Amino acid sequence: METAFTNVFLNWEVLLVIFAAAAYGIFMGAVPGLTATMAVALLIPLTYFMDTTSALAAVVALVASAIFAGDIPNTLLRIPGTPSSAAYTDDAYALTRQGRHQAALGVSLVFSVAGGIFGTLVLIFLARPLATLATSFSSFEYFWLYLLGLSCAALVSRGSSLKGALALVIGLLISTIGLSAVHSEPRFTFGVPQLLKGIEFIPAMIGLFGISEVLRNMSGPTGLKTTPARQMTETERGGAIKDTFGPAFQTLTGRILHFLRSSSIGSLIGMLPGAGADIAAWVSKAISKRFSKNPGEYGKGSLEAIADSTAANNSALAGAWVPALVFGIPGDSVTALVIGVLTMHHVTPGPGIFENQGELVYSIYAMFLVANLFLLPLGFLAIRAGGMLIRIPRRVLLPCILLFCIVGSYAIRNSYLDIGVMLVMGLLGFLLERKQVPLGPVVLGIILGGPLEEKFIQSLTSSDGNIAAFFSRPAAAVLGIICLALWVSPLLLRKKTRPKETER
Repeated sequence: METAFTNVFLNWEVLLVIFAAAAYGIFMGAVPGLTATMAVALLIPLTYFMDTTSALAAVVALVASAIFAGDIPNTLLRIPGTPSSAAYTDDAYALTRQGRHQAALGVSLVFSVAGGIFGTLVLIFLARPLATLATSFSSFEYFWLYLLGLSCAALVSRGSSLKGALALVIGLLISTIGLSAVHSEPRFTFGVPQLLKGIEFIPAMIGLFGISEVLRNMSGPTGLKTTPARQMTETERGGAIKDTFGPAFQTLTGRILHFLRSSSIGSLIGMLPGAGADIAAWVSKAISKRFSKNPGEYGKGSLEAIADSTAANNSALAGAWVPALVFGIPGDSVTALVIGVLTMHHVTPGPGIFENQGELVYSIYAMFLVANLFLLPLGFLAIRAGGMLIRIPRRVLLPCILLFCIVGSYAIRNSYLDIGVMLVMGLLGFLLERKQVPLGPVVLGIILGGPLEEKFIQSLTSSDGNIAAFFSRPAAAVLGIICLALWVSPLLLRKKTRPKETER
């Protein structure tokens, strides 16, 4: 172990690779539409010319940086850079409109680093025992897990739970477009061949948040111009370290138990193949709101919501490496590419990797620690550079946002259809916001609708249509009861409050 850590911490070539990959990841993550997965895919050809340690170091640093960098457009422009950022878009952008964008980004940065380090410690000490838990999940557990993530998205969104549920239904309906993974039948394609692959969630997400914000700014005086000049000069002067990190460390030290809870949730959910950081962020935010002393601030500019969500989605990154290393099962799309990098360098992931490639495994642990430490200074520089965006006049900034939205949407599949999807979703987002319907559940519905349907059909098929089988396994029963309780408890609370209101 000591040799492996020395090869990373004292090897200037590996450190240089980590630094360059982190800078590249911040750039890719900060541009809407250019996801961490795309950045890794573009990097893979270069890793062929690197040694195994440097190649993996580049991937680890890139992903950790890109996930945080997605919070920059999320906070300043209301365009989520990653799907998990959608969980706290309203809170981050509300703080920007209050002139507190540095505080919001500082919290994102500090809790991203802290969550990443926590996830690394989980990876180091609990990789083998926790991986057995991940492999014990059947289609029943995954169905309830996906439903739990969707339920949390609807219930913790800004506004009423009913409007959150409506947004979730809209997202699920959109996810049914295309060729069904279960029935192999095209649905709602209207004869358009490009729609057979379904609606790509990145253009949909960019449209819902980015284009709708452009339309909202064009239709009225509210939006990007609402930050008073006096507040901007106080919070932005020189990108002061105190303005950025002060609220973040104050939030961390004052809520250490909440941080540990959110990071633990992220690590556990990240371990489950196909779950990902977006579910971790939504579930963590829901639990955070439940135990918060100020739940009314959630969705209106809560640093607590940002802190707990970012801690969860960054700890989930390291958690996703647990099944990838121990069983060769990718935890998410990034670790699927990582397995390809390992194979390209003649390393076979699996239970034997700890005995046959023990030094490499310990080097991966060190890479995560170094990458997260590098993220602090690089992230601070990115925050200072990004802060210039809100000083740009609206007549100049809005066309630039529109240009980034178009480029980001087209870059996914080089398809003009995705640009059309982005524009339609932007109009839909604009209309939904007029009716105060939250947009976050729409995004998560699009992402998880397909996997939810697939696991539901698989569960029904394996149980011969017996609904009781969904509660037949202990873990499935616990998750199922939690989901049902989330939906039933608001109705019971309303019935209890109505008699009190009538008595008054």
